Amino acid sequence: MARTVLKFGGTSVGDLDRIANVADIVADRAARGEHMAVVVSAMAGETNKLVAFAEGAAGPDLSRENFHDEYDVIVASGEQVTAGLLALALRRRGLKARSWLGWQLRLKTDEDHGRARILGFDNSGLPESIDRGEIAVVAGFQGVTDDDRVATLGRGGSDTSAVAVAAALNATVCDIYTDVDGVYTTDPRMVPKAQRIPKISYEEMLEMASLGAKVLQTRSVELAMNHNVPVRVLSSFLKPGEPNPGTLVCSEDEIVEKQVVSGVAYSRDEAKVTLYGVADKPGVSAKIFSALARAGVNVDMIVQANARGPERANMVFTCTDRDSPIAKETLEKMSDDIGYQQLEVTRDVSKISIIGVGMRSHTGVAETMFTALYEKGINIDVISTSEIKISVLIAAPYTELAVRALHTAFGLDAV
Repeated sequence: MARTVLKFGGTSVGDLDRIANVADIVADRAARGEHMAVVVSAMAGETNKLVAFAEGAAGPDLSRENFHDEYDVIVASGEQVTAGLLALALRRRGLKARSWLGWQLRLKTDEDHGRARILGFDNSGLPESIDRGEIAVVAGFQGVTDDDRVATLGRGGSDTSAVAVAAALNATVCDIYTDVDGVYTTDPRMVPKAQRIPKISYEEMLEMASLGAKVLQTRSVELAMNHNVPVRVLSSFLKPGEPNPGTLVCSEDEIVEKQVVSGVAYSRDEAKVTLYGVADKPGVSAKIFSALARAGVNVDMIVQANARGPERANMVFTCTDRDSPIAKETLEKMSDDIGYQQLEVTRDVSKISIIGVGMRSHTGVAETMFTALYEKGINIDVISTSEIKISVLIAAPYTELAVRALHTAFGLDAV
């Protein structure tokens, strides 16, 4: 018996009218014979309010160890409210429905409260309930630890919950309903000629999600790829029966005609850290990046080149803008240990990336990218590449110009 999983984000369930619209969508699909689990987020703005409550009650001095387990209890309640409301709306339409919370699902996680990772499922009776025709309304974003404590999965965790449920149920598809009607070649608010992509590979979507595209959460795409779960991105603001083709995220093998470049992503939350005159000897890089990792700084691009002085090197890396003060403080404390001559942090920068599986088999992609930026007078600070991606760091004021130029240069204005 085929099972499907539907997921609705915070804007899709933002008030009772929108929850009613979601109930209509679910009822329409149930009428077509689908057996479903429906994963929901908290209502838009609710999680932020709950976070503020938790932080206000705890005060500024409570340690993480004494805070985060109860923080999870508080913020997980947002999804619980939505699940109950949607179950009631479905019952009002004459459907069999019930809510399932993380501990009832037995969605097992580790004990890293506030950013837990999914370990698997214990037997919960969910598949049998769905097969009996009952619609399971699942509170996303949450699971349970081995010691029966609530744990949350971090921001965007409801996407990850939905894919995990789809994998556990061997669902034919996981449909992510959101406030856009699919994945676009770039941000359509920035580039009006951006096109909806009918199909995109897991690898491309993973790169786009990690490089700034906000449609899907990175961990959810990674989980879908690992378990080969087809994911569709659909609009929740279209009425049942209206055309809603969305975007299918699937295996590369299912895409017949591959674009050389499928999309252009950007991120403004970037900073460049430069260490001039670092001692060029074994172990220095390990010391630097081990210390940054312990400080919780996520490092992205890394470039090292010989300096003018003997046995010296210049090292450049990027991190999120919000992490740059922590990175600076960490490296300043290590000045004597690693022996650099100067530390410089540049915060007004953006990362622009082109992504496409077709890059594996086509030459000249880098030339096209760099020429397009040169013709617009845009200087490149740092370059990073992979098999299906090229990223560059540029001055932030040129972000929109760069995205538009690359979108046109790779023929994405009229895919």
